[in-house]
Amino acid sequence: MHYFLNKLNKHTIRACLTLLVLSCLLLVSYPAQVSASSQEDLNYMQKRQHMVRLIEDDVRRTSVYLDKEALDPKVMQAMSTVPRHKFVPENRWDDAYQNNPLPIGHGQTISQPYIVAIMTDLLKLSEHDKVLEIGTGSGYQAAILAKLVDQVYSIEIIKPLGLQAARLFKQLDYKNISSKVGDGYYGWEEHAPFDAIIVTAAASHIPHPLIKQLKPGGHMMIPVGSHFITQQLLLVTKAEDGHITTKQILPVRFVPLTGDH
Repeated sequence: MHYFLNKLNKHTIRACLTLLVLSCLLLVSYPAQVSASSQEDLNYMQKRQHMVRLIEDDVRRTSVYLDKEALDPKVMQAMSTVPRHKFVPENRWDDAYQNNPLPIGHGQTISQPYIVAIMTDLLKLSEHDKVLEIGTGSGYQAAILAKLVDQVYSIEIIKPLGLQAARLFKQLDYKNISSKVGDGYYGWEEHAPFDAIIVTAAASHIPHPLIKQLKPGGHMMIPVGSHFITQQLLLVTKAEDGHITTKQILPVRFVPLTGDH
């Protein structure tokens, strides 16, 4: 018995020493990895905060158009948390939090953060809303909406962009975004009516199918005008009796709404 206990103790001591060595090795390598990752996250967080301040400055400068000096804090919170760099090509990550549009391929762009923020704000969203987005693009606008509403439905006509955005939504765990490839001009009748609709490409007119699918009391944001001239960002409101009113917000430049219509 005494011999067995001594042998056990030797094995136990040897095992403990092995674990100690492994622990030391992990402490040397793992904190460095965590530290680098944490530093990167901190850098992007700081860049987002700077982007938010730039948006706030632009809102104050354009308050005469917006009829307000500041946007909904919930909208600004979403802008400060969604990782915009994930929605642009990796070689543009360093530019992701500048307050300007960026190319995302296929002749398309990710909208200027200021425009994303004001279009979202003017929809007057609530947490129980169902929103339709026309023009998924990179997926950034849909991700902002997903932070604010119950469900987002997004349509992209350019297949590679639509599929890429769908993969990104899954990767970033946006469970309340449903997307498809198709012609957004006709909306998504299967899930209509919508509390709000946002169109992120310029149309020559307000598509009738979208007006039809907008819930009474709902709002639509859409840029209207030719691709070759300055467009007008419109706030469309559908009254409870179905009456439509429009309000010009400010001049903008968007890529054109495309499709067979």
